[in-house]
Amino acid sequence: MGADGYRWWYLDALSEDGRSSLCIITFLGSVFSPYYAWARARAPADPLEHCAFNVALSGPRNRWCMTERPRRCVEAGPDALRIGRSRLEWRGGAYHYTLDERGSPLPWALRGTVRVEPACTPGVQFNLDSAGHHRWSPLAPCAHVRVELEEPRQRWRGLAYVDTNWGDRPLEQDFRSWQWSRTSTAAGTTVFYEPEHRSDAPWTLAVRFSGADCTSIETPPADVRLPRSGWGIARSARSEDPPGTRVVRTLLDAPFYARSLLEVKLAGASALSVHETLSLERFRQPWVRCMLPFRMPRLALPQRPAAASSAAR
Repeated sequence: MGADGYRWWYLDALSEDGRSSLCIITFLGSVFSPYYAWARARAPADPLEHCAFNVALSGPRNRWCMTERPRRCVEAGPDALRIGRSRLEWRGGAYHYTLDERGSPLPWALRGTVRVEPACTPGVQFNLDSAGHHRWSPLAPCAHVRVELEEPRQRWRGLAYVDTNWGDRPLEQDFRSWQWSRTSTAAGTTVFYEPEHRSDAPWTLAVRFSGADCTSIETPPADVRLPRSGWGIARSARSEDPPGTRVVRTLLDAPFYARSLLEVKLAGASALSVHETLSLERFRQPWVRCMLPFRMPRLALPQRPAAASSAAR
C-alpha cells in the first residue's frame, strides 16, 4: 500500500431477533479521516499514520467508536491486524474480533469479542472504476456471527457479511457518491454496488452469492427513491416492489454517510437489506471535515505488547 492509499475490512451483522445490529470497519489509511485528508493536501501521506477501528452498535444500547491512531500503534501481517487495543484475526476458519474502544464525545466503552464464521468464501474481486484504482472483494458474503460484549453487556447471534476494499488514491478523487446494499434471502446474498464516477460512465455491479457460486444478475429496473437522511443525503435502492420498499430504520446518520435497514423485495421474496449511501461531494466540504474530529478523535495510546504479528486476509 503506497502513499495516499487505503484498505479497509467491513463487517455488518444483524441479530436473529432483528433488534440489534453491529458494523465494524477496520481502516488502514482511513478514507473518511479529516486528518488523512489534511495530510494529503500538504504532501503524499503515509496511510499507516491514519488507522482506526470504527465500531457502530445499534439496538437497545447504541455505541459509536472511531479513534484514529498512528503507525506506532499498528501491528499488521497476513493473518492479524492490531490497531491500538483492538484486533482482527483470521484463525481456525473464522474472523475473530477483539474490541477495546471508547466513544467520542461521550467516552462510553465498547469491549468484547465477535466471531464470524463464513458460509462461503468466493475468492473474487472487482474493479470499481475503469482504471482499476479502487477494488472490492466480498470475503464472506454469507456468514454467521456470535457477538459477546462486556460493555455494553449483550450476547446475540445472527447473520453477517464481510468484504474488503482497497485502492491507491483517495475515494473523492474518482467518485462523487455511491449506493450500496447487501440482501440475504433463500436464494443467497445479493449485492448492488452503484458508484457515481467523476469520469467513467454510470454502471452498476449486481452479483448474487449462493454457496460457492458468484453470479452476475439483472438489476431490478426500478431505482427506488428513499426519504433523504437526517443530514439531507439522497438515498436510493433497488427492489422488485417499489411501493413496498421502505426504510425500516436508519442505523447511522452522518453528514456525508448513512447506513440504513430497508425492507425490499428480491428474488421474489421480501427481505431486510443493509444499505449505505456515501456522498463524497459532501465529505469534501471544509465544514464537514472540521466537524468530524468531535466524533473521530486522533489519539496515540501507549503501545502494548501483542502476540500477533500478522494482518487480516
